[in-house]
Amino acid sequence: MIKAPISRQDLRRRIYREAKSDKAHRFWGILVPSAKMETLQEAYRLSKRNGGAPGIDGLTFEDVETMGRDRFLEDIRQDLLTGHYKPQKNRQVDIPKGNGKVRRLQIPCIRDRVVQGALKLIIEAIFEADFCPNSYGYRPRRSPHRALAEVRRSVLRRMSTVIDVDLSSYFDTIQHDQLLRLIARRVQDPQVLALIKKIIKATGKVGVPQGGPFSPLAANIYLNEVDWAFDAIRRQTAQGPYEAVNYHRFSDDIVITVSGPSSKRGWAPRALERLEEELKPLGVRLNRDKTRMVNTLQGEAFGFLGFDLRRVRKKAGNGYFILMTPQKKARQAVKAKIRDIIGNSGATPAQEVMSKIKVVLIGWVNYFRVGNSSRAFSEVRDYLEMKVRTLLTRRKRRHKRSIGWRRWSNEYLYNVLGLYWDWKIYPLKGPEAYQ
Repeated sequence: MIKAPISRQDLRRRIYREAKSDKAHRFWGILVPSAKMETLQEAYRLSKRNGGAPGIDGLTFEDVETMGRDRFLEDIRQDLLTGHYKPQKNRQVDIPKGNGKVRRLQIPCIRDRVVQGALKLIIEAIFEADFCPNSYGYRPRRSPHRALAEVRRSVLRRMSTVIDVDLSSYFDTIQHDQLLRLIARRVQDPQVLALIKKIIKATGKVGVPQGGPFSPLAANIYLNEVDWAFDAIRRQTAQGPYEAVNYHRFSDDIVITVSGPSSKRGWAPRALERLEEELKPLGVRLNRDKTRMVNTLQGEAFGFLGFDLRRVRKKAGNGYFILMTPQKKARQAVKAKIRDIIGNSGATPAQEVMSKIKVVLIGWVNYFRVGNSSRAFSEVRDYLEMKVRTLLTRRKRRHKRSIGWRRWSNEYLYNVLGLYWDWKIYPLKGPEAYQ
């Protein structure tokens, strides 16, 4: 009797259930499903959807489509199954951070992105069964909005002391031997472990590349024991349904909330000390200059996932709410993208320029519309209208450098050119809505 082939989704569900039911089980035979054509095709689709610049080989998705996608994936499949696969070096790109410093991204080539994505699609199901509920970053059915909702709920439950944690170059400090040790607790397939080692060693002797599909999963695996240590603290300090200490992590962005009563005085410094103790064996360090302890009862704000959060009194009636406003650097970043698109537009038709801007704004606005973002949206919208009017005026009269408020009406910008217009606010819901 011939068994019907199992689909990738069914395999992931089966792996997850087995990992959840047996915390000591170690998986083997993972390379074959990772190298299946179905898995490679899905990894390619996800990589193409995410876009991104080409790697060190200069190969683009258009090049792959021209040469034949199936042939390209079949070559990868054969290299994986025969053990001949070897990742190329990553292309390094420095992204300005706005404070004079840069964040170094390492861009894998498309071939390596597909391999990393395929491997992640299979082994992610194993570690999803192990991950702590207080980790939200780059996980199925979790989102930044859920993390923000959880943090907001903690602060409103009178956990008024907030530790805004900043890790020093987290991805660049992940120790390869430690990461492989953590993965080997659940994976005993030597071919897969050797493949993972090749992937992370392409970065150098330490760290995992920001920009590779496998890196977010590796980052979550690396801090999972820290997550569970703080979940144990949360359970130990809880009084009924209310916690005295809570911990929320999205990738390398961490917030610890501590109850404010005088009986809990000293708990916040101890929580920060405990975090350092948990991170030290992993070689991860706190950035003490940027790690802050904030008292929300005194109106102090803290940053999390691009928002500034502050406890303020309601205008009508009693009580407080958490004011969430887009951070200055988030506003500056989107304005810089608008400026770059317009500055590099050349002779591109205005409607096409507006379409490119729209793609940028849809993602930015959809993310920040859950906050108290009206003022930030007005700032960005006014900036956008000014830059578009300036562009149109310069194209019409090359020697005139005015903005053209009268000549180019809002009706023309929005109805004719199709300028982005959906700036509505939809307040952040409770955590349950994002599950």
